[in-house]
Amino acid sequence: MRIAARFNGPPGSGNGGYACGLLATELGLGPVEVTLRRPPPLETDLTVVRAEAGGRAMSGDELIAEARQVAADNPAVVPHVSLDAAAEISKEYPGLRDHPFPTCYVCGPDRADGLALFPGILPDGRTATPWHVSGDVSAVMMWAALDCPGGWSVIGPNGGRPYVLGRLAAWIDDLPEPGDTCVVVGAHLGGEGRKADVLSTVYSPKGTVLATARATWIALP
Repeated sequence: MRIAARFNGPPGSGNGGYACGLLATELGLGPVEVTLRRPPPLETDLTVVRAEAGGRAMSGDELIAEARQVAADNPAVVPHVSLDAAAEISKEYPGLRDHPFPTCYVCGPDRADGLALFPGILPDGRTATPWHVSGDVSAVMMWAALDCPGGWSVIGPNGGRPYVLGRLAAWIDDLPEPGDTCVVVGAHLGGEGRKADVLSTVYSPKGTVLATARATWIALP
């Protein structure tokens, strides 16, 4: 397992959602929850160690991430937002003005080759952004798309304070078609101390749920 340099989140480390998705797909299990124990290194060969109900990614003797199976039933989803509403609120994406990691592959405004997910904040606190799907519609890319839109439901209201992904569980029902424009929405569920619990959901152009995720984000000191 190897994270290419272009799939970064914070400078010098992998995007959390992409890294989690890469481990999940390498393990080939059903729905899993992945916990990041270290910033995922870029351009480094990681060893995937399988276990009875999960596995882990290692860099030498260092634990990078570990996964465990979760219940197959999907959790609650973030309520749908129309494409027009998502496109309009995306113009007010807080990261366009103040972004802790502007070169993030998923949500960085300084990336011309990223997913360009720019979640604006709706009046009720949910985030929403269009996702113009390229030819790469793998499950790993779906994990990546589920990552940052949830995080910005916490980062935005906190004035751009840096948070990083700590844990992500994803339930993927289907993948979009190349050329689709989907809607990705996120919501802050609560949390304690430096930890924030969020939910994110990807909707197809027809408004059906393609995938949803539950995550824990951690504020940097």
